[in-house]
Amino acid sequence: MQQTVIRLNKERSSVRGLQVYKEDVPKASKHEVIMKVHGVSLNYRDIAIATSQYPFPVKDNVVPCSDAAGVVVEVGEDVRDILAVGDHIIGTLDFNNLFGQQSNWLGGQGGPVDGVLREYLAIPAISAVKVPKDCPQTFNEWSTLVVTGVTAWNALYGNVPLRPGQIVLLQGTGGVSITGLILAKAAGATTIITSSSDEKLELAKSKYGAGMVVNYKKHPEWSKEVLRLTNGEGVDFILETGGSGTISESINCLKMGGNVSVIGFLSRAKQHGMPDVASLALAKGATIRGIQGGSTQLLQEVARSVARNGLRLPVETVYKFTLEDVIKAYEFLSSGTHVGKICIQVIQ
Repeated sequence: MQQTVIRLNKERSSVRGLQVYKEDVPKASKHEVIMKVHGVSLNYRDIAIATSQYPFPVKDNVVPCSDAAGVVVEVGEDVRDILAVGDHIIGTLDFNNLFGQQSNWLGGQGGPVDGVLREYLAIPAISAVKVPKDCPQTFNEWSTLVVTGVTAWNALYGNVPLRPGQIVLLQGTGGVSITGLILAKAAGATTIITSSSDEKLELAKSKYGAGMVVNYKKHPEWSKEVLRLTNGEGVDFILETGGSGTISESINCLKMGGNVSVIGFLSRAKQHGMPDVASLALAKGATIRGIQGGSTQLLQEVARSVARNGLRLPVETVYKFTLEDVIKAYEFLSSGTHVGKICIQVIQ
């Protein structure tokens, strides 16, 4: 039996380097399950990999994407007491990272190893997380937890846990920020979100319940506006998606002893303008952590929280599993005009 698989060409110079193949459906080893993929979600990491901007090793002709949700269609002989045919599951970004800090970046799906942009996927049973069948969340929504959900959860709970009443600042309106907004609100936190678009900020308020908003085009030194909004108090947690180009503003509006999670690199400072992060962090007693995904344990935790609190995850647009539509999905993500997550419906 064969399946449709999409791979990137060796050059990885453009999102148009995606190609379709017909390959054999994998068989489960005694410790694995086979997932029939229903939904896949995209991350900015997928754009970076497709355009050779990813700062870590990438396999030649890799199957891209890391986030999938689907149904178990085969189980290995040694996992039948753990998972069963018909269970709904999601799988971790890195099958080797079961708990604790990730040891390296050499096991992430869709980069160093083949990913999920295909119809069937073999997953070690120990790296699969079961999600409820009778729930409002779609397979596409569940798929967004694999990297985006875990990243936001790791930022809020992976080191110093978020507490009710604290203030969380989210940069931008992409998947991590909107998911972080949803999780922070569920925890009883006050939220602030930034964007260069008033339209996106209004959507973040009306659809996702953002507490306060800041347009960083209108406020280039946006930390001053954040401090004004918080009566000079500053914020407890920041999900930093800009990187070196925005981190000084982030630390400026951080409360003493606050936490900055460095998640993205969308805004890079030029070498001569690099901020003195060491001095800024020392002045605020700040904790600064680099985060890219997280463990199976964190995926279990965020999936449990989403299920029990009935949280709906921010899927904006869903594309079909055709080469033409997958390229469109990549291009839409590259445009930066989205709010939330972009997904691919593998099972129509």
